[in-house]
Amino acid sequence: MTQEFKLPELGENIEAGDIVRVLVAVGDQVKVDQPILELETDKATIEVPSSISGLIKEVHVKEGQKVLVGQVVLTVDAAGSGNNDAPPAAPAKEEKPEPEEAAPAQPGRENGQEAAPTPAEPVELEFKLPELGENIETGAVVKVLVAAGDTIEENQPVLELETDKATVEVPSSVSGVIKEVHIGQGETVAVGQLVLTLEGQVAAATKPRPAAPAEPKEAEPAARADDKEPPQEPPLKPLPEPPKVERTTALTDMLDPARTAVPAAPNVRRLAREIGVDITQVTGTGPFDRISMDDVKKHARQMRRDGGAVASTVPFLAKPLPDFSKWGQVRREPMSNVRRAAAEHLSSAWATIPHVTNFDKADIGELEELRRRFAAKAETAGGKLTVTAILLKVVASALKVFPQFNASVDMNSREIVYKDYYHLGIAVDTDRGLLAPSIRNVDQKNILELAVELTQISEKARTGKLSLDEMQGSTFTITNLGGIGGTNFTPIINAPEVAILGVSRGQREPVYRDGAFEPRLMLPLSLSYDHRLIDGADAARFLRWLVQTLEEPFMMSLRGW
Repeated sequence: MTQEFKLPELGENIEAGDIVRVLVAVGDQVKVDQPILELETDKATIEVPSSISGLIKEVHVKEGQKVLVGQVVLTVDAAGSGNNDAPPAAPAKEEKPEPEEAAPAQPGRENGQEAAPTPAEPVELEFKLPELGENIETGAVVKVLVAAGDTIEENQPVLELETDKATVEVPSSVSGVIKEVHIGQGETVAVGQLVLTLEGQVAAATKPRPAAPAEPKEAEPAARADDKEPPQEPPLKPLPEPPKVERTTALTDMLDPARTAVPAAPNVRRLAREIGVDITQVTGTGPFDRISMDDVKKHARQMRRDGGAVASTVPFLAKPLPDFSKWGQVRREPMSNVRRAAAEHLSSAWATIPHVTNFDKADIGELEELRRRFAAKAETAGGKLTVTAILLKVVASALKVFPQFNASVDMNSREIVYKDYYHLGIAVDTDRGLLAPSIRNVDQKNILELAVELTQISEKARTGKLSLDEMQGSTFTITNLGGIGGTNFTPIINAPEVAILGVSRGQREPVYRDGAFEPRLMLPLSLSYDHRLIDGADAARFLRWLVQTLEEPFMMSLRGW
């Protein structure tokens, strides 16, 4: 009989821990109360004993992984628990096994003949939250799409989940009748957490008859290693210490998931995020290169000495708020995942990137006439010919002329990463917070195509239907507040990009031309850029290039953009 060992309760208010060491492996014999994990919680490092005995069939966790209370750790074959006192049997020389019936029956056969298949047997199945994407560990349940008693099929959506990046539908990986739903709307669930318990069916194999000892070649290894004290079994050897992780600063290695699973407790990771430290670059001084809070602080001090930027927000984050209820009624609401992710991302970007913003204005009177003239064609195609749609094409062309604006800075390796693709992010205001989906290969599409895609992706963002892929990969971002109002603003760079273009509302202004003032439609532009890579003169040239192209729309066709 197969049993599962799940992480038990660890103590009051302890819901998870980081695995320091896994003390067993597949094929090992485990006994009740035998330590199987070394686990670090927020409060202490402890050994977790097994509550079941048997032969380990599968280990579901690994070193460096975070596990939750109730998460499956081991799958154990209890039939191989070693309760049989007899040693592994071999055929006795002085006794011959009875013909035919002496050998164990093969699945689906009996006495050498094909056995009739037995009816399917009901089994209990579990569906756990699968991997959702890189660096996504949790999500908030927006809607549960099934209920107890429902019959579901494999790949049928069972949850609508909001992660830090998008709202996604989660399909089931199993089929059956739902016995219990373990999560509810509004609850935060983690990858690997139990979501559904189901009753499914699997075809039962024909059971073998009781038999005399089988021939060695037909005996199953699991049934041979069950003795409590096998006479020839060597004592368990301690596991070797894991090899020291070689920490590299190359961008390709930083993106390797194997290098991002560094040994550090949740509170240590939280501190690193809050002060803007890349925890993969911190050298741990604890056992097995374990990273402590002191290691993170030491690394931050070294970065400051080396001239690197470290977020200085920790004193503000750590300082408790006053009791506002002393002055009047208050109410508290939890941040949405999107709002929380935006807050953390923008705080880190503002603290680690030296921002500078340049301003300029473009006379878009002629462009506006063209936009109105061809707006109907865009509507017929299913989009809206907006200033943002036109800017997508203009900016993609500008990035080819000024490649440093389509790059990223890798301060760890002291390298500049230039990108030869042009995926532009568009900031979209939603009721859940600010989202910035990416429109791919803008340089390869015409303005009408971009107008349609911009309309579609903006609608998906507002309705929570964006995929994770649509939220990633942008090289430059445009944020337009013209529909709301305002004259100018200083947008925050969407790291790891190095620049962002802000657009405000176009207004009629008196402009001196040909010896007289005349009203002209002027569009305010704000360009924030990373001063580590882009100088003020480069930013001014980039903005002027945009302005001149917007003021002379024919230039785009003339130059083949």
